[in-house]
Amino acid sequence: MKRYSRITGTGSFLPARRLTNADLVAELASQGIETSDEWIVERTGIRARHFAADGVFSSDLGLEAAKRALASAGRSAQDIDLIIVATSTPDMVFPSTACILQNKLGAHGGAAFDVQAVCSGFVYAMTIADAMIQTGAATRALVVGAEIFSRILDFKDRTTCVLFGDGAGAIVMEASDRPGILASDLHADGKYVDILCVPGHVSGGSVLGDPLLKMDGQAVFKLAVGVLESAARATLYKAGKTEADIDWLIPHQANIRIMQSTARRLKLSMDKVIVTVDQHGNTSAASIPLALDSAVRSGQIKEGQTLMLEGVGGGFTWGAVLLIL
Repeated sequence: MKRYSRITGTGSFLPARRLTNADLVAELASQGIETSDEWIVERTGIRARHFAADGVFSSDLGLEAAKRALASAGRSAQDIDLIIVATSTPDMVFPSTACILQNKLGAHGGAAFDVQAVCSGFVYAMTIADAMIQTGAATRALVVGAEIFSRILDFKDRTTCVLFGDGAGAIVMEASDRPGILASDLHADGKYVDILCVPGHVSGGSVLGDPLLKMDGQAVFKLAVGVLESAARATLYKAGKTEADIDWLIPHQANIRIMQSTARRLKLSMDKVIVTVDQHGNTSAASIPLALDSAVRSGQIKEGQTLMLEGVGGGFTWGAVLLIL
């Protein structure tokens, strides 16, 4: 009998501090940086985002999302034998945020590691967990996307600092004799490293280079729309499905215009696209599981429906996963 993996629980968590565009505009104005709510909404669709408090780390956000996903799945931390955390903002250089999260959960002994694919990280992590479950290397996996991007933003650059927020999302994936994850498609092209990066590192106790986010917005936009379409189509082809089989598209929540363009290319109405970017901003690897959990808990997404998840991020990385919930 073929072994599959299925999502059995979802969870998410947002820091308490919520900044509307008006809040952020006021903070930036105090530093002599001019922007406006209208400028932000028109270009991105973002109206608010959440920032973590001092002393809070990605593992803390991931812990709350993980607890909710486990409760949703009816599982305890001791049932989990694999933890993968997708993050670009780890708690420390090492050990992995996944190991730190494992300890906070009290889930000892199973494999635990981080995946660094920036905004595509959750799709990458899901694909790895699916492969490990299919081969019998794991039975129940906790896959988490957790980010605190507010700490790597340049608040003198209005083109990037208004885009990002903090948060975490999580899913429980379990072995099953029924198909869940149908197909996936992952890619990267390192020649685009410079269009979205944080070009700094630690050496000798100091930060060398620039530890703040840099982005060529136009280059990212042009590349993102094309690769998101190609990854989605490749995934559909592998699964023997077409666009008409997609009940819901859950794209990385980076920019409403990218999401609209992708839906248009896939001949999907925006009524079939889960949108949370307006309230969360771009939460990188956390954006897809945050959107998934929000839609599941609101009743938009129902069991048995077919979902297309897709992400694109620095690296340059991109990928998609097609699944039956």
